Parts: sequence; C-alpha cells; structure tokens
Amino acid sequence: MNYEELLAARSAKKPQKTKLPIGSFYREQQDGKWRSFIDIDTALNQNIVFSKSLQAECNDNVTLASTHQIHFSPVTDSQGDIIRLELEQGTFLPLEQLLAESPAIVAHPTFIDSVMSSLVDITTYLHDRNIRHLCFSPSTVFIRKGTQTAMLLSHGSYYENLSDLEAFFGNDAKYVAPEVLTGGTIDDKSDVYSLGKFMESLFDGDMPREYRAVASKATSEKPEDRYNTPADMLKALKRKRETFRMMVFFLAALALSALIIWAYFDAFPETTTVEYVKPVPRQATDDLIDDGFDPSELGVMSADSVRNEEAEIQRTYQAKAEEIFRKKYEAEADRILSKIYNTGYMSNSEKKFMTESESTIQELMKVQQQLTDETNLEPTRAQVIASDIIERLTEQKKKQIGSTNSRGVQTGE
Repeated sequence: MNYEELLAARSAKKPQKTKLPIGSFYREQQDGKWRSFIDIDTALNQNIVFSKSLQAECNDNVTLASTHQIHFSPVTDSQGDIIRLELEQGTFLPLEQLLAESPAIVAHPTFIDSVMSSLVDITTYLHDRNIRHLCFSPSTVFIRKGTQTAMLLSHGSYYENLSDLEAFFGNDAKYVAPEVLTGGTIDDKSDVYSLGKFMESLFDGDMPREYRAVASKATSEKPEDRYNTPADMLKALKRKRETFRMMVFFLAALALSALIIWAYFDAFPETTTVEYVKPVPRQATDDLIDDGFDPSELGVMSADSVRNEEAEIQRTYQAKAEEIFRKKYEAEADRILSKIYNTGYMSNSEKKFMTESESTIQELMKVQQQLTDETNLEPTRAQVIASDIIERLTEQKKKQIGSTNSRGVQTGE
C-alpha cells in the first residue's frame, strides 16, 4: 500500500491527529483533495494572552520566506476567534507519524544529517528575526512527502508570555530548555538545547560517539555551557565526525604498516650460530708470483679476475630483476590500495574498513610472492622494495583524499 492508498483507507475513519502545543494536526479530504488543518485547543482559545499571541503569529507567518516554513491561514468563527489553521498545499507528515509507519528511514545514510541541516537553516533564519522555535520534537517537526526536508509550523516564542509554559508544551516539555519553563531568559541557546534533545530522540539511545558528544554539550543545564548558536552546534558535529573518521583511517593505516613490517622481518631466515675454528697454519710453498712471475703472460686469468667478472654479471642481472619487479609491483599495488583508499570507501564503517584492509594485505603479499618467483629476485630484497612502494603509495593516496575533502567534496557527512 502506497502513501496515497494509506490516506484513502483512512478517509472512512476518524482522522489521525497529532497533538501540537497549540492544537491538533490532522488531514482530511475536501472536494476530492487532501488538506491539512490544525484545530486550535479550545481551552487555550479562551485565554486572552494566547489569542493575541496566535493572532500575532498568523500575521507574521505569511512574511516568513524560508523554504522550511509551513505557511497557514486562520479560520475564524462568527465571533472572530481563530478556531482553525488551514495549511498550504502539500503533503506534510509529523516526524512522529513517519517514524511509526517507516522506522527504518532513520537508518538511511543521509536522513539524520538532512533533517538536522534543514532545522539549523530555518532556526538561523528565525533567529535573525528574533523568533525562537523552543520545542523541537518528533510531533512538532514535519517532513515533506517525497523528500528528507524538515519543516516547521508554529513557533514557541510567540507564546512565551503564557503563565504556565510547561502545561502549554504538554508531553513535549521534555524537549524544552529549563530556562524557558521556569521563566528565565530565552535566547538562541534555548533552541540549541531543544535541538540536542531532538537529536537524541532520533537515535533512541544508541548514538554514535560524535553525536553523543555534541548532544551532551548542547543539552547542558546551564545555557553558558552550550553552543552559542545552532549553526555552531552543526559545525561541531561535522568537525567531530571528520576527526573520528580520520582517526579510524590512521589506525587502519597503522595496522596495515605494522602487518607489513611484521611480514618483512618474518621473511628473514633464522641465523645459526657457528663456532669459530682456527685454521691450520699454511705450509710454505714456492710461489712463482713471489719471484715476479706474471700469469697473464701465459694467457692465464687469476681467480680474483674471474670472480670480479662473475660478480659484475650478477649485479647487472640483479639490477634488471629489481627494475622489472619494481615496475610490475608498483602497478599492482596501486590497483589494490585504490580499493580502500578513496573518498567513497572511507565513509564505510570502521569494521568494514578493517576487514577489507586485512584482505588487501593478503592480496599484496600474494602479488609480491608471484613477482619474486617470476623475476628470480632474492625474497629479502623483494620485501624491502615492496615495503617502500606500499608506504609511498599509501602516503600519496592519503594526500589525495585530504586534497579532495579540502575542495568541498562530501565524504559521508
């Protein structure tokens, strides 16, 4: 059943309502079209302070140009009292209802970041106009159908002169800053507190460490211990997330380096202690060379000359083998390391990254062994060359990732 079918199935029933501080939100079908309304709480409507505050909000609502603001128009009774608000065209769903119908949406990689970014945008816009929302909760934050865009409706600071704000906010009072409920000073930090409480509700207690750290500071009892603005709060969240990812990246690189070093030393053969035996004294013999005789006169080459020539040939062969090994291994190592050192892959979880790192090490060592056999290169020398290549390529890729981030490419935030 899709969303429209779900709404149609409910049309024969009593409209599902969501309790807001000022009244009840619901949708109903009129002339074949679905419309959204808020029925103003009758008890509140008898309060003169509330009625004036509601009228002031209705007057200001049409002037708010933020794309995250839901606009509405008042519906009055015969005496001129506002009894209902009719919302603009569009399908808006309270987050509370969305989570009840599709709880898995919170696990979407960009959902929480998109919602928090939208709320910070409109809150900053409202603060520039001396308006505070005061109560961010799953029932007061709306989501536009088909997007992950967060929307706001009515704002709490219009009603700050009510005598009992705790009763006004009702079940959502736990999302409101303490100074608001006790008649203290209301400012930008009051919204910081509420946003922190709202963020905690999205995770249902199982928060990643960077979110937990930001929420802890944002929801401090004392306003002076919180972030100054919601924008500062969002910046701190992004900074902590990036720091955490870089820490995971560093630890993974450190683990990879440690395994390579271990493999390098493990490749050395074990040394065997040999007892020194003093050679038997050499008996004196007649040596023609001592008499000034030169064997080259007879066309005979000395053993030293033969050994030097063989050593030169061996060095040439060794250098050629190293050149071939280095060229082929660098190409293969670059291909293998690119699987994990890239901006797309670094947004994965720490567990997945470490698992892939281990398989990458095995693949690198397998290629090294194959090329060592092909080039007939000494294993110890091959290990040294391979280690140098891996270290150099790893540093290059880390710099490339850092350079990409600095140009504004998103990496999982």
